[in-house]
Amino acid sequence: MPTIGLELCDAGFLTAASDPTETKLLPVPDRHGSIDWPGFAYYEAGNFSFGRAAEDMWFVHPRRVTHTFWSKLTHESVSTLGVSGRPPSFSELSYFFLREFNQRLIAAAGSVEKIVLAVPGAYLKDANTEEEKIGLLLGMASELKLPLAGIVDLACAALCDPRAPGFNPTLPVVVVDVHLEGTDLTLLAADEKLERKGFLHLPNSGYAQLLKHLTATMGNRFLRHTAFDILEDGRVEQTFFRQTKDFLVGGAAEHRYQINTATRNYELLAKHEQLTTDAHGFVGTLVHGVQSFVEHAALAAGLCTVALTARSVTVPGLEAKLRSSGFVRQIRLPVGAAAAGAARIGAGRLAVTADLSDVTVEHSVPLSDTRRVAAAAWEVHLQKTRHGQPRSAPTHAIFDGLGHALGVTARFTVGAANARADLTLPETFSSDDCVVPFVRDAGHLWFIDPMAVKKGEPSPRVPVESGDRLMLKAGGSTVEILFAHCPGTNGTHA
Repeated sequence: MPTIGLELCDAGFLTAASDPTETKLLPVPDRHGSIDWPGFAYYEAGNFSFGRAAEDMWFVHPRRVTHTFWSKLTHESVSTLGVSGRPPSFSELSYFFLREFNQRLIAAAGSVEKIVLAVPGAYLKDANTEEEKIGLLLGMASELKLPLAGIVDLACAALCDPRAPGFNPTLPVVVVDVHLEGTDLTLLAADEKLERKGFLHLPNSGYAQLLKHLTATMGNRFLRHTAFDILEDGRVEQTFFRQTKDFLVGGAAEHRYQINTATRNYELLAKHEQLTTDAHGFVGTLVHGVQSFVEHAALAAGLCTVALTARSVTVPGLEAKLRSSGFVRQIRLPVGAAAAGAARIGAGRLAVTADLSDVTVEHSVPLSDTRRVAAAAWEVHLQKTRHGQPRSAPTHAIFDGLGHALGVTARFTVGAANARADLTLPETFSSDDCVVPFVRDAGHLWFIDPMAVKKGEPSPRVPVESGDRLMLKAGGSTVEILFAHCPGTNGTHA
């Protein structure tokens, strides 16, 4: 029997199955045959429908549709649905959704040995939030008799997908994941394990906001081109929304919008570049959030890897805007990466517990679970200081209690003894290629990652300021070099 990984993302639930030989996505068709499971609920005449069927009523009956219950997941009542009698809570709607999804999952997968949930980082952002939201999920699992083996942070799970490109474990990784109601930013670093070091949720930066905006801007374009207003009828607007979403998610270079009425057919040929233009403000806000998140973690854009989930990749212009902002190290994660990673983790080392209160909740995973590139003989990383104000240019590199003047020449090197470096490292760093160059240009000292240059990867120049630290590791040996400004020395020995 397979192990199931379930990706709890309100932009669309995804499932993967893992056995000893392979891990692959598992399509879960709903009652109408659609494999899309966005976090929508629709109420009509005492009954609820969920997923794609509910999303298809969003513009037709907007007051009967809600799409915030997974992001909120509390006992608070949903007061906007117009339900007669007591309105359901967000947690009740989530339970009804999961119950229907589980029924369809069983029909698609048959017998299941165990299930591992990959949950949004917002569920695990602090102890109180985790206690509430994980408690609600465990209650649902109990009611549905799910063979639950574990709950894993979604970003951690995504980097464990065996289908994914490997990440460099010597660099911190920022996972950018666009959900329905917002975007999650997760900072992960690898040492003995891959561990979450920071998290930020950007509200109002999700697919719901983006798709509404794109539907409106494309609708205005359609009106100018055809003199037909899609807003005159909710069902027409819903049809137009569906075409916009298919255009966005599909990533095609162009799309022909078609609206048929009883009297004639209206068409508009749209280009993907127009989507990029329309999404410019959305993307700008998102990239600014990533920049602030990275700066708060005392990192520079060129000193980390950005891992984009498949949902994030579809946001028009996001990759290019991140790259132009200095985030040149990027990897694309496959569709359902968190589901596949959770399934692989579950199949490899987790077991179903008799008591659901004993189910493990993981904010970190062993490096052996992850999909990473092979480690080099030595590693280097520049750690930026958390100081927010501009700082003086460094005059010295301090190592083992001694200050080494940086001088005023065009180049300063740190490296092994046989490399004839300006600052010599211990004998542990004996590799012939263990040299870290710093270049002086335009009044600044710049760091260029030699490991990236060696691999042919993009390596932007990063300015070195007082308070920054250079971390080098070889085998079990680690050294730290502090860059400091010594007033009055002008880069010479005091």
